[in-house]
Amino acid sequence: MNSSLAKFFPGQLIHHRRFDYRGVIVDVDADFQGTDEWYGKVARSKPPKDKPWYHVLVNDADHMTYVAEQNLEADNTHDPIKHPALGHFFKRFENGSYVAKARAN
Repeated sequence: MNSSLAKFFPGQLIHHRRFDYRGVIVDVDADFQGTDEWYGKVARSKPPKDKPWYHVLVNDADHMTYVAEQNLEADNTHDPIKHPALGHFFKRFENGSYVAKARAN
């Protein structure tokens, strides 16, 4: 995706405004890539489908969420998160964000 369109980037720490959790961005979709069924069940606030959506590892949990940009803000604590899948996506934590592993295309 064109990173200039997205407010956040993979490895960046975020805070979910509505559900008050911290996490780290793993991937970015330029627009909503889920199903209409999922959107109808989960996206109660009906965030825009034509804006960026993010795959987020949730701090102190073992799951990933899919979140609309409007529900996120930067987390400026600079504290690492705790998640069992961090090593799958990232090499290390450096200067307040995670450094992504190289990905094969």
